[in-house]
Amino acid sequence: MSDTSTHDAAHAGGHTTHHYNYVKIWGILVVLLVLSVLGPMLGHPMVKYVSAFGIAFVKAFLVIKYFMHLTVEKRYIGFLLLAMLAFMLVFVAGVSPDVMKHEGQRWVNTAAQDEVKRGLAEDAAGGEHPASPH
Repeated sequence: MSDTSTHDAAHAGGHTTHHYNYVKIWGILVVLLVLSVLGPMLGHPMVKYVSAFGIAFVKAFLVIKYFMHLTVEKRYIGFLLLAMLAFMLVFVAGVSPDVMKHEGQRWVNTAAQDEVKRGLAEDAAGGEHPASPH
């Protein structure tokens, strides 16, 4: 069979045929889900961040590669995905100073300040936070 006929057979009916082991990928995703749930329970902040963001990144990659088939799309799709990721990072970098602070040049987030004071007072009194997962 020539390369052209192989290519045509693989794209029969306009659909690309793939022979990935979807059950194996699903199993990997389930194991990663369990790790991302158990990671924050270990208590160490670095483990929490790695388990939350690192594992989420790997799971997203696996879903994109094997279930959305974006790796077999035309090359410009990858550039579009990278551009969207760059725009998202610019957005997060742009709004994070406002979200993470309680006051700025012409504004004050009194609700956040009051909540921090309430939480510190409860900690000082030895109280348990109702929303705390511990």
